[in-house]
Amino acid sequence: MFALFWTTVLFSLRGSNTYTAESSLGRPFCINGYCITLSEGVITAEAGLCVVIPCSFSTASGFTPKNIVWFKCEPQKRKCSESDIIFHTNRNKVQPEYLGRVVQLDPDVSRRNCSILINDLTSFDSGSYRLRVNGLYNDKPDGFALPQTTTISVNDLKQKPTVINLPLTEGQPATFSCTAPGFCSGSPPDISWIWGETDTNVTANNTDLKTENLTEVTQRHSSTLTLNPSAKHHNSNITCKVSFKDSITTEETVNLKVNYKRKPQITGYTTVKTGDALNLSCNVESFPPSLVVWTKHSPSGFYFLNDTGSATLVLSNVTAEDSGQYVCTATHLGVTESVYTEVKVTWFSKILEGSGCVLQSELLTCVCISEGFPPPTISWPQLKNHTEYSVLNTVSNYTVNTTLTIYSKTFNYSSVECHSSHENGEAKEKLTVEQDFSEKEAAIKSKTILGTVHWLEVTVSFLIGVLLSAAICCLAARCNRKQQKNSEKLEETMKMISQADPLVDDVKPVQNNLTNVQEETENLATVTEKSSLEFSSGPQDVLYASIDFSKLKRNSRAVAKRESTLTEYAEIKQESKEQRKDSSEDASETLEDKEEDLITKQDEEITQCVSEGEGGEVEAVYSTVKDILEEV
Repeated sequence: MFALFWTTVLFSLRGSNTYTAESSLGRPFCINGYCITLSEGVITAEAGLCVVIPCSFSTASGFTPKNIVWFKCEPQKRKCSESDIIFHTNRNKVQPEYLGRVVQLDPDVSRRNCSILINDLTSFDSGSYRLRVNGLYNDKPDGFALPQTTTISVNDLKQKPTVINLPLTEGQPATFSCTAPGFCSGSPPDISWIWGETDTNVTANNTDLKTENLTEVTQRHSSTLTLNPSAKHHNSNITCKVSFKDSITTEETVNLKVNYKRKPQITGYTTVKTGDALNLSCNVESFPPSLVVWTKHSPSGFYFLNDTGSATLVLSNVTAEDSGQYVCTATHLGVTESVYTEVKVTWFSKILEGSGCVLQSELLTCVCISEGFPPPTISWPQLKNHTEYSVLNTVSNYTVNTTLTIYSKTFNYSSVECHSSHENGEAKEKLTVEQDFSEKEAAIKSKTILGTVHWLEVTVSFLIGVLLSAAICCLAARCNRKQQKNSEKLEETMKMISQADPLVDDVKPVQNNLTNVQEETENLATVTEKSSLEFSSGPQDVLYASIDFSKLKRNSRAVAKRESTLTEYAEIKQESKEQRKDSSEDASETLEDKEEDLITKQDEEITQCVSEGEGGEVEAVYSTVKDILEEV
């Protein structure tokens, strides 16, 4: 039983580096059957902690142990006095500086275990210790003490707290644990947390001191700290400080490693001139360091560069093909993030071919062409001498085309200067003013074309006039033929009428009518002449004669049927054949198709009148001259 208990205590103390002995329990020291076994050599301990003095004893027969007494006295003393007592069942006999600090590991002395534990060690505790066993021998108070001693050496505290530092990740709460050295049951130590070297105590989220009883005489003291780590905590120090009695302290400092990553940052000039060097760096603030990779796809090839934490891309003698998008990719703990940057390689060329000036009359037009990246700026220094001008700029890709137009009656210079400026340089060129003779050539060609067109117009007009004249002549001849035919028919009719009996009942009316006929004949000639002049203007109204057929003498049969009928036509008087012929000839020269239509219409009306007379009491009117002659 004693061996098991002792093994447990020593394992607890030695396992915690609280107690060390240079040798295990030595050989028993015996006198007259009374033996004491102590540790051989010196027992070393550290201030502020505790130490165990292992001890066992045996007695002669007849002796019953009741309690033990420990003394601290020099080896030179043959016998220790009561002033040297550090442990006694009677607390009043214990020295004040040891009161409450010494604990008997097994209070049951019948087990022959005399081991003690001394807490809150100081350098004053170094020295030699001696044991006395009190009891009854044959029921009489008795005791024994042997000169054998054990030595304790108390050194400065070197043991440190145990801090458990778990992996930290930014944004994820973490808990730190700090355990004080030693498993002593003395005064509880004070445990605090300190950030870095500022000696500032961390109180937030700091838990209270925790004490665990491992055995009846051993305890464990610890403290915990919970915080939310961030990048600012990375590589910072946190210290766990343990303060024991008598201002004995120890501490442990740990460096915090926080897993975090910031967004990759690209530094360097992204706009470079042709022929210069491109130098770009991609930095990633992270822990652990990220793998950084530069990539770019371009016609000239594929760029690839990798490094840890930071990667620098260097391209020498860049050209326009090196322009484009470059990608920096950072991989941290399996998470990948990319950033992009646009690289612009600036370049500039001189004023291109195709630039020049042309003078047309009083208008000067100049064109200046230049290219570059970014597009250059074109100016005309000589514009300050003019107020009336216009400038038109057009940009296509990297080419700038500027057109200058100046209106001036006098130009006293033979060239115009074009100035192209760019951040990579500038170019100047004098554009020679050239005369444009194409305008005069165009005027001559225009006159020639106008003359040809005029000749064609005259020719076409002449042909149209000939065709119209021919058409008019044909129409006039046709009209003349028709009127001659009508005149012959009229003459024949008049001749027939003159051979018959006089058609007039009364001489006076006939004479009056003859006079009217002559007037109408003259009027007819005038109208005919007038109508010939207006023929081309369109159809004219036909003039009708008023004929009174009641004045004619008819045969008895016709008289029986028709008494007297007045027509709306003009009266026909007998005239001399020559006069009628002359009148008809004059009229026939100007009458047209309208007269023929008039006669035809008169015949139709006469026919209609005759048909109506037969059906009623009204006397019929003959439709044609031929019918009249047949009735006479």
